[in-house]
Amino acid sequence: MAKQVWTATGRRKRSSATVRLVGGTGNITVNGMDVNEYFPNKLLVMDLTSPLTATDNANRFDIEVTVRGGGYSGQAGAIRLGIARALLKFDANTDQSREDSYRKILKSSGFLTRDARVKERKKYGLKKARRAPQFSKR
Repeated sequence: MAKQVWTATGRRKRSSATVRLVGGTGNITVNGMDVNEYFPNKLLVMDLTSPLTATDNANRFDIEVTVRGGGYSGQAGAIRLGIARALLKFDANTDQSREDSYRKILKSSGFLTRDARVKERKKYGLKKARRAPQFSKR
């Protein structure tokens, strides 16, 4: 019998991550590499594993992630949202009104909110999105 897999998608800034949760020992691979090799900063790794630690599932799942676009910070945020959504699918059959349901834990911690902030587009006549050229009176 094949192992059960829970998949979810997370996005942040320009990044998009597809997350696959499989029962296992806690190994996380990002684009075929170990998560600690892929991300240069340990804070990013702590950030993306925070939904697992909030629900006490740090060593319960093996996670395979395919992420593309954006930088390391946006990718870590996309993976975090994908992991939180996949955990919701895993916990879908339990009573959601209980205090220990994953939905209440993740929602109160803010892991289910999609961070909609993206870079504002550049406007003509300006140097950046809002930065005007320097004004010279004389």
